[in-house]
Amino acid sequence: MFRRTFWFTAGAAAGVWATTKVNRKLRQLTPESLAAQAANKAIDAGHRLKEFALDVRDGMAQREAELGEVLGLNGHPDPELPTQRRIRAIGGGQPGDNKQIKYIDNTTYSYNRNEDH
Repeated sequence: MFRRTFWFTAGAAAGVWATTKVNRKLRQLTPESLAAQAANKAIDAGHRLKEFALDVRDGMAQREAELGEVLGLNGHPDPELPTQRRIRAIGGGQPGDNKQIKYIDNTTYSYNRNEDH
């Protein structure tokens, strides 16, 4: 009698366990669940990609600093360097007028937006 009760209980427990496992797996395979899993994986991949980009940016800044130090680019600029060669000044006038662009080195160019280039 105990033997039959034991096997009946063991069979019922195995059936409940198997039913629970199958139902859980079926819920994981529904389209909504698959879409949610894909979205979570995409978010995780995005976070990893962002972390990678930040690491690359930090490494790049560190390497630029090292190269600047080695090449002497981090110091103050030389005060004896020449000023900018060409400073542009657009002449006055009414809108639609042909304006002249004159540079310090005395070259002059026409500035007309309606002109075919």
